[in-house]
Amino acid sequence: MTEPQLVTEPQTAQPHFKRAINLFDAIMLVTGSMIGSGIFIVSADIARQVGSAGWLLVVWLLTGFITMAGAISYGELASMFPKVGGQYVYLREAFGRLTAFLYGWTLFLVIQTGVIAAVAVAFAKFTGVLVPYFSVKNVLFQAGSFEFSSVQLLAIILIIAITALNAQGVRTGKLIQNVLGSTKLIALGLLILFGVALGMNHEAIQANFADFWSASRSPAPGVSALTVPISGSALVIAIGMAMTGSLFSSDSWNNIGFAGEEIQNPERTLVRSMAIGTAIVTALYILINVVYLLVLPLHGSPEATTLAGRGIQYAADDRVATAVAESVLGKAGAYIMAVLIMLSTFGANNGIILSGSRAYFAMAKDGLFFPGLARLNGAGVPGRALWAQCLWACLLCLSGSYGQLLNYVMFAVILFYVVTIIGIFVLRRTRPDAPRPYRAWGYPVVPGLYILLASAFCIILLIAPDTAEFSRRGLGLVALGLPVYFLFGRGFGKRSEA
Repeated sequence: MTEPQLVTEPQTAQPHFKRAINLFDAIMLVTGSMIGSGIFIVSADIARQVGSAGWLLVVWLLTGFITMAGAISYGELASMFPKVGGQYVYLREAFGRLTAFLYGWTLFLVIQTGVIAAVAVAFAKFTGVLVPYFSVKNVLFQAGSFEFSSVQLLAIILIIAITALNAQGVRTGKLIQNVLGSTKLIALGLLILFGVALGMNHEAIQANFADFWSASRSPAPGVSALTVPISGSALVIAIGMAMTGSLFSSDSWNNIGFAGEEIQNPERTLVRSMAIGTAIVTALYILINVVYLLVLPLHGSPEATTLAGRGIQYAADDRVATAVAESVLGKAGAYIMAVLIMLSTFGANNGIILSGSRAYFAMAKDGLFFPGLARLNGAGVPGRALWAQCLWACLLCLSGSYGQLLNYVMFAVILFYVVTIIGIFVLRRTRPDAPRPYRAWGYPVVPGLYILLASAFCIILLIAPDTAEFSRRGLGLVALGLPVYFLFGRGFGKRSEA
């Protein structure tokens, strides 16, 4: 009589990250995350801050240089630690858990989620150009000072929908990004071509380029003040304040690093995608601003009733790109631009939502965030982290304060970039023999220049009257993470298992 055979159930493979992102996908994630709504809007405020075509272009050129210097320096860390979590991991390896937690804390509290909320609201507002139902004036519910508008409703629906799509797996997220990323790059290229070919306004060109360097500062719409000439230290401060908008528009180039374990050949792909993607976006941004200056005069009046009369400075609701498109193509241009910005903001939020959740996953694995977030769903993505990010971003939409949050969080964003680039110097000293598939180009000059220029930007924000309060609040957000770390950091649980 034979012994009965013991039948064992086959073990189910644990969910794991899938290396599904190739170089093209990564470039689309970089460009798609960077290009949201900012480039279509912020040039109006920059024009008010610096008051001349020359200095407007200097702001964008300087922003492009700083962003490129950051990307090609940051690539050394990305190639050393191609792990899920990106910048959080680089800070942990260079400076330890506390610094990494402070970054992750600020990322979740407002950097990533605040951008998601703001971009979703921008999508909803531009939808209102096509469907007037979506308007901040269409209040669906009110209780005291709290108002819930149709714009907030659509923004929340958008965030939930994109989160649900990304919870289906990284292949779904990258497919959306590839389609929308390619579409908006082509559309931006066509905007530049049509602007040059059909929209050149000789009166605007004469006004903008005849007096190229005379800087001045003009008041924001609705503010009673005079336009005043500026020079010397006042001009330096004005450039620094103006760069808040351009740097925000050029941010998120680092988000591809969060998905390190989902990238094919990450040691090379991470570096190349950040460098190529940042270069493409920088070139497009500068060319688009040249088109703005060829089509519309920089100076204008908020009381004017024509597009040319309002100029770049006082384009309606700061929508410079819409004003340019309308100047070139008539009323149809406004609708075309609304569709382009809707595609742009949808694609940007897809990339930002996909990326940010990976950082919270890495924090949770280190025992520095809620342990439940350190789990992958059946599709091999951090589903719980995605939905936690979604919930907080939706709450920011409800708060109505996302715009203010972004104003002062830019200080924290650049501060952490500076600390991260300093990490290159630290790791060269503490881990000289560690494998470095890519070494920062131009080291130590280029990383040093980034640290110098970005630090100068932070100092300007701290001392300039218009930005000092916001910047101190941004610093306060980071500092608030200290008691959270010491009081609750150890309570999140032991290091989680994947």
